[in-house]
Amino acid sequence: MASRGAEPEPVQSGARAGDLPFVGRDREFRALLGALSAPPTVVLVEGEAGIGKSRLVTEASAALRADGVTVVTGACHPLREPLPYGPVVDALGALGPQLPANAAIDPAVGVLGPLLPGLAGRLPPTPVEVPGPSGQRHLVAGAVRALLAAVAPVVLVVEDVHWADEATQELLVLLASGLPADTALVLTYRGEDLPSGAPVLGSALRRQPGTAGAELSLLPLGREAMGTLARSVLGQGATASVVHLLAERSEGLPLVLEEDLITLAGRDPAAGADGETELRVPRSLRELLAARIGLLGPDATALVRGAAVLAVPGGAGVLGAIAGLDEERAHEALLAALDAAVLRERGPDAYGFGHALARQAVYDMLPGPVRIRAHRRVLAVLREQDPPPLVQIAHHTRALGDDTWITEARAAADQAAEVGDIGTAVTLLRQVLDQPGLATERLGETALALAGTVQFSIDAPGSVSTLRRILATPGLPSAVGGEIRSHLANVLLNQAGDPVGRDEMEKAALELEEVNPALAARNMSVLAVSDTGAASAEERTAWMARALRLLERTPDRLAHAVVRANQITLLLGSADPRIPSLLAALPRVDDDSRVLRATAIALSGAAEAAVFVGLDQRAPTWNEESLAISERIHFTALAAYGESYRLLLTWTGGHWERWDAELAAYRVRFRDSPLTDTGLLGTAQGVIAAARGQASRAAALFERVVAHDPTSSLALGAAAGTARLHLARGDAGAARASLAGALDSVRARRLWPFAFGVLPAAVEAALAVGDRTGARTLLEEHADGIRDGECPGAEAEQDLCRGLVLAEHDPGAAFEAFDRAGGRWEAVGRPYEAALAAERAALALAAVDPWDGRARFGRVLAAFDALGATSDGSRCRRRLRTLGPVPTNPRGRTGYGDELSPREREVAALLAAGEGNRDIAAALFVSPRTAEHHVAAVLRKLRTTRAALRGKDT
Repeated sequence: MASRGAEPEPVQSGARAGDLPFVGRDREFRALLGALSAPPTVVLVEGEAGIGKSRLVTEASAALRADGVTVVTGACHPLREPLPYGPVVDALGALGPQLPANAAIDPAVGVLGPLLPGLAGRLPPTPVEVPGPSGQRHLVAGAVRALLAAVAPVVLVVEDVHWADEATQELLVLLASGLPADTALVLTYRGEDLPSGAPVLGSALRRQPGTAGAELSLLPLGREAMGTLARSVLGQGATASVVHLLAERSEGLPLVLEEDLITLAGRDPAAGADGETELRVPRSLRELLAARIGLLGPDATALVRGAAVLAVPGGAGVLGAIAGLDEERAHEALLAALDAAVLRERGPDAYGFGHALARQAVYDMLPGPVRIRAHRRVLAVLREQDPPPLVQIAHHTRALGDDTWITEARAAADQAAEVGDIGTAVTLLRQVLDQPGLATERLGETALALAGTVQFSIDAPGSVSTLRRILATPGLPSAVGGEIRSHLANVLLNQAGDPVGRDEMEKAALELEEVNPALAARNMSVLAVSDTGAASAEERTAWMARALRLLERTPDRLAHAVVRANQITLLLGSADPRIPSLLAALPRVDDDSRVLRATAIALSGAAEAAVFVGLDQRAPTWNEESLAISERIHFTALAAYGESYRLLLTWTGGHWERWDAELAAYRVRFRDSPLTDTGLLGTAQGVIAAARGQASRAAALFERVVAHDPTSSLALGAAAGTARLHLARGDAGAARASLAGALDSVRARRLWPFAFGVLPAAVEAALAVGDRTGARTLLEEHADGIRDGECPGAEAEQDLCRGLVLAEHDPGAAFEAFDRAGGRWEAVGRPYEAALAAERAALALAAVDPWDGRARFGRVLAAFDALGATSDGSRCRRRLRTLGPVPTNPRGRTGYGDELSPREREVAALLAAGEGNRDIAAALFVSPRTAEHHVAAVLRKLRTTRAALRGKDT
């Protein structure tokens, strides 16, 4: 073909678009094949309608198939029935011949069984319980990945993604974020059909490390390519003036150029040699199609008109019925339309126009009475189908100006929402709301349906915009407005992370208090627990009391479950001892999955809070029960949280040798989780990095956590970590400044039981600048704040801080306080915190009894070494040296030859992490010159460079 350098053969007559040579896309063709030759890869092909996206992908697919690569294609349509993942399902349905034996396919693929009935018997069995639409998407994405992996090498092509329904968009986003090896994803779309600045899938694509990508944007064909194409069809008739006229008419758009050439190629060459006269045909695509349709007989013309009104590819029987033709006449008419290249085969027994522009051109040519009659015929045929295509029925009913289309649209929207096609449901409901003169009752119920549907959209900004527009709808009943405002608040708080959602929730609660006490109570309980930092503890408590009073006015089980669950969440901040009994009272059995969802959320929150307050032994029990309930009701949203708590207990339990591997596994399993580098997991990464001597990395990790949500209780540990880094550098002023916001939040929300180092860092910083009064005040506030709570971690921090205050003037009493703190942390099960407290105890004891102090330092050093806390171990060694000479080996200093010494292994690890000499010196508590000697020795012994060592496993 021309794109590979060969001159195309002339095509003198009977030309069709598929027969025309492929020209003018040599660069794009090589780029596409190049990208697809290095899987896993995601390729986006963008261009306006008729620019040749499909032809480019078709040519590349042929080349790939010739090399043994499987290519499957699905296409999106503007008027689709509610079938989640439809284009992907269409493509996967063609994989039958490539599927291996059932036993060789991942069992996870069984989830796709109901979506791929054509592959029945070829896939693993479908799980007994399949999640509903909202919980199914991640399972479907995993199943599609596994299916593609089973037939790799494979390329999945999805055309016209600008028309993709929301479920398909989300599936493609998830696939792109984690393609299997030897797999590629190609998406074509029209940029002009997307909202300005919007990404093609509604969400930004995130490719995992190791996944390549390319973005191709097709431009109009150049004059040389158009001339080559014209000569291939017209031969000697492609004079310079003809080529010039073709270029003027098409402006480089292949669709128009090909239509012109197909028309001219069908003319009798003997009719005249005047090519310029031959080209005196209509310039627009509509006129070209009109001329070609005019050559068809009445039956073929009726069939083409019916196809234009149908608007989606249809089977021969459907098109014949719309045209009023019997089977034989419909067959002949379809062949004529195909031979004239007016219609094209779009799939097995699916025929339509080659391009949306062509369909629209034919539709626009239809006289009004013909169009109306065709719509009635289409409706009659569609209503006979089982099941009836409700979306299409609503479309054609509306085109007839029939008021019953509103009822049809509502039915179609309900069906779409039921199967998870949120985008279609939202579009239909918006059309209903836009109907002038809509009755108040219909307006209210439609607005509520749209609000309830749009809140599950993955496009948070779009959902917010739609909900605000609904609220501004004239004539909206106040009760309906309050419920819609509740949906808006939920989207703002849960999807957009916008604290303005709290204001909207408050307005909704007040609007609904008299007319809908159940929903008002739920909203008030949410106000009591929303973690925006905007409300004091007193305000939160007041909202919860108000919600509990409203429960007395309603028997609504969901309201009771949600409010009771949120009551527990509120009490978690104060470590209330009643929490276990309140958790036990929550329902574990109910026909309404939303009730059980509230229980699962409360248990999950309790597991998280248990880690905050030092009840580490309780956290696994609550977490596992939460995950079990979630799995039973197919509520997948908590899976990432539950696994993060398991990972956090690896950290707090001191199993740091497993930390890196388990964190990497979490990243793979939850590629799109926002939890990985924020909140508690981000804090844990920072603490471990600091302990390993990677101070700059720790600082960046802590900064990211705080920046993500500075008002959240999840950021307290990161603020404390930042302060500890400042204290280690001797900058107590910076430490105090970094803790100001965290302390304000703790005071306002009474979060003193949360033991993530804020109090010890604040007390140490105050003492370092000579503010003993401030340190004692903090200590007293903390003691008062934890008095009634069950919070062993906070009690350990209280003892630690008492030791800090006593250390200067009463080292013996300080030793006892530090020793109690260490014992409490050991009882909790946190060896790192216990070792830090024991280090302070040893230092205080050394001031009274240097010999016993040295002995204790030895045990502390062993604890740090067991954890891999390089920096903490180095600090202990330095303090040991200050207590007197370290006993020497009577045989002299141990020689390591070309092997790395223990100290050099620590240096090598820091070099591999990217630390510089100054950072290494600070981490190991040695002089910069000593650090330079260690670095030089490591690089010499390993025969490498600093750059080569970075990132290596040493």
